[in-house]
Amino acid sequence: MPLQLFSRIPGRPTFPTWRQPRAGLWAVAGLAGLGFLIALEIAARHYGLPGPITTQAQEVVLAPKSGPLLYASMALMMVVLTWRERFIAVGAAIGIDIVFVLVRWAAGVEAAEGHPFGNGALWVMLGCGVIALTRRTGPERVLLLKGVGLGLLLVAGRKTGDTWLLITSKTRPVVLDQYVATADHALGDPSWLAGRVIEAAGPVPAHVLDWVYAQLAVAAVVFALYQLRHVATERRFPRHHLVRTFLAVGVLGPGIYMIFPVVGPVFAYGTGAFGTGGEHWALANLWPDVLPPSSNPQPMLYDGITPRNCMPSLHTAWATVIFIHSRRAPRFLRFAGTFWLVATLSATLGFGYHYGADLLVGVVFAITVEAALRSLARGWDRSATQLVAYGTTVFTALLLSYRYLSTDMAGRPWVFGPLLLLATASVIYGYVRTTRAWDPKPAPVRRPEPLLELV
Repeated sequence: MPLQLFSRIPGRPTFPTWRQPRAGLWAVAGLAGLGFLIALEIAARHYGLPGPITTQAQEVVLAPKSGPLLYASMALMMVVLTWRERFIAVGAAIGIDIVFVLVRWAAGVEAAEGHPFGNGALWVMLGCGVIALTRRTGPERVLLLKGVGLGLLLVAGRKTGDTWLLITSKTRPVVLDQYVATADHALGDPSWLAGRVIEAAGPVPAHVLDWVYAQLAVAAVVFALYQLRHVATERRFPRHHLVRTFLAVGVLGPGIYMIFPVVGPVFAYGTGAFGTGGEHWALANLWPDVLPPSSNPQPMLYDGITPRNCMPSLHTAWATVIFIHSRRAPRFLRFAGTFWLVATLSATLGFGYHYGADLLVGVVFAITVEAALRSLARGWDRSATQLVAYGTTVFTALLLSYRYLSTDMAGRPWVFGPLLLLATASVIYGYVRTTRAWDPKPAPVRRPEPLLELV
């Protein structure tokens, strides 16, 4: 890729003085992120597996496991480029991928566990990072580095999440599924009901829901691209956007997995999925045809392979964040955001990956994180503090109630079921009311009435 094609273009607007980024803050954030990745790498190595740094470095040459995500990340990075630079970047990525495919074919190497494409996108992002350091200066360098960092952060988030899941399976041998399944009786056992509906619907709806569930990160990039569509012309990022919350949810959520380890109904009460051995460790083969018992829940020992990634449901949290950020988009994107939320909720329940209780916690978690990040962008005030504190309180109360009141909840579903829904709805109402006060709609412009001519 010729470096001069990405050189500084004369005539581009520059940042005013008050918009100059705070280099010290970015340096601290970068060092903290690097330290976090190194810690996860050491933890993964302790269990004999590569960590996020190693797996990401391998994708520079080896067949990547996240091919579509790499191209989605490159698209996110390209919001800082001009259209000419975007065409060059896409062409370079496709050309590099073709070369890799031909070399693997000539060498007789098959991409058994990865995608045949994606290396080119990663090379282009890394190349743009090099160009930013060597060919750009001042605000232009900062902007391009932010774009590269945003794209690489999305991929690093996926690798970090995979390592977190490994750590949960190795360090939390005991799971709390019996407590959550018992508490789920208060909600009418939605996972069991949705599982039977998916089975009766046939393979086509199941394939659609599975695709929606698997491509959630790519969907987030599509919505983020709309939000960031003016970055190349305005030469700056908005104060708050979808990717910030998406990444924060992915970083904070696995910490809750360590506190409240749950594997999900298809594993704890079914035959497992993807050959992970749920049939050997499950309490009984009940899901989705027979409801689990509602008395005397106990912690149960589970295998050292299956991730404890149910509480909260991060897929629900991410889909909720997409839904929130699509509300100010055009009608088509608003419809798409609603569809993605409904389809994700249907998939998480219908495939037995989550209980209904997980979904409620996921919604509260997403709204609380979103409110906190929006407050950081616009400035903290009393309403922001109250909203985040209230969301955190409800989130904690839900977890404690699942653990210590599950039997009471199952025995009095007509009381606790509405209470759980009202608690979640109160956080949603608080967010809607508070954000309307933060971002009031402009008053409609009234046209002056025509003056009556006196005859």
